[in-house]
Amino acid sequence: MRKIAVIDGQGGGIGSLIVKRLKDEFKDRFELLALGTNAAATSAMMKSRANKGATGENAILYNSDRVDMIIGALGITLPNAMLGEVTAKMAAAIVSSPARKILLPLNQEGIEIAGANKEPLPHLIELLITKIKEMENV
Repeated sequence: MRKIAVIDGQGGGIGSLIVKRLKDEFKDRFELLALGTNAAATSAMMKSRANKGATGENAILYNSDRVDMIIGALGITLPNAMLGEVTAKMAAAIVSSPARKILLPLNQEGIEIAGANKEPLPHLIELLITKIKEMENV
């Protein structure tokens, strides 16, 4: 079974929406691993039915090379994003991972993404689902 890591921080709201939508769409086709930068984020994603969860820098470093796909907001690749919750080591592990990455283009303070449409979060998550279907030939 292919493994998808959903990575989030702060309250885990974005990650929990992603996990819920992945479960609704794909049922148990993938093993979903909730990786939170803090316990609140991990807990929120677990409540949305992630298969497993782990918290903190070491969990993200360890698991980034052990999954097939990494999903999250753009901030998971930026050191000091999410009010400093994303460490340089976390960002490097995610970017360097051989896993395919699907990132939601949510602007971080001081960083604007040229060409990215300002879509509401639910639309971005639907685009994410479409992208996974294309990648997985579903």
